[in-house]
Amino acid sequence: MSPRAGSAGPATLAFVESPVQLLNVLEWAHAHDGAAPGAGLTLVVLSPNDPMTRGQLRRMAELARDEGHTVRWEEARGGTTAPFRTIGGLAPLLRRARRIVMGDPFSRYVQLLLTITRARDLVVVDDGTATMEFVAQLARGERLVRWHRRGGRPGPRDVIFAPVSASARRRLTPSGRRTVEVFSSMPIESAPEGVTVTANAFSWTRERFGPPRLTKGADLVGTSLVETGVVDPDRYLEAVRALAKAHGADRYFAHRRESADKLHRLAAGTGLEIVRPDLPLELIARRGPIGRTILSFPSTVVHTLPLALAGTEVRVAVCDIDPAWLTENASPRAQGFLSGVTGTARDVHRLSTASGG
Repeated sequence: MSPRAGSAGPATLAFVESPVQLLNVLEWAHAHDGAAPGAGLTLVVLSPNDPMTRGQLRRMAELARDEGHTVRWEEARGGTTAPFRTIGGLAPLLRRARRIVMGDPFSRYVQLLLTITRARDLVVVDDGTATMEFVAQLARGERLVRWHRRGGRPGPRDVIFAPVSASARRRLTPSGRRTVEVFSSMPIESAPEGVTVTANAFSWTRERFGPPRLTKGADLVGTSLVETGVVDPDRYLEAVRALAKAHGADRYFAHRRESADKLHRLAAGTGLEIVRPDLPLELIARRGPIGRTILSFPSTVVHTLPLALAGTEVRVAVCDIDPAWLTENASPRAQGFLSGVTGTARDVHRLSTASGG
């Protein structure tokens, strides 16, 4: 056990389900080092089944251990009985922890764990642009629903889980007995009364890695908007081809959720070298080599990369999503949300179309 963890259980218990969440927990711990009471941090990885995500999580777990934190790996989705074993094993830690840090308040797993904890301090770190929607929904007192699912009819599982979700929302609302902090690099203009918003400047990333060696060309960042049913796959292929041709991109950094079939089509249709990163892109870019221009569609990286690459000569450019690219099943809120992601990004160059500047 790490000396930070103590013998009576962790003062701080963090739950992560993705590499970016784990990175942002490390950023939170770095920013609060010595300032937050009780430095003991145990990171619980609620491992998904996706091989690429698991690989990145294992690399990030090594970095967390190097920082002196305790990492507990849970096969949380390894069969029908896995959730019961995981929750049962974590219950004693949940009851003793004074602070809970979570990367995804929309996660049903995390919401269920929140019903067990007695912690008085709750912290939400970024799970990408979804953090913006979480804060907005909390302020409006709405049920917690991911942005790309809003507007759809709740399914049977949603109805069954509704009491747990409502309980989690109440626990994530500040009160006289509970504090709530949002640690974010996203542009959160207003937060519910009592919620403390702390800026994530990616200081840990900049101190530990880089500065990167820059290449002459451009790199393109992939997105999972096709996989989530928001963008039509053929339109996406056309947009990537146009962006790569217009800006001389030669590498495509795949999102961890992008399908192998889609990536094969992209490689064949664009000639781009497909790169599957083994770490979050913020760390990959900071370590280098990386293009002098990074091209992206609306996503988390248009907010995080300018922070991680501060002090370098890298330019981040974002291409808007044309409404014609959206699928028939896309949420009615999709276009507005994606436009907001682009419009609120700081220190980026905005491209009006996939082929122009």
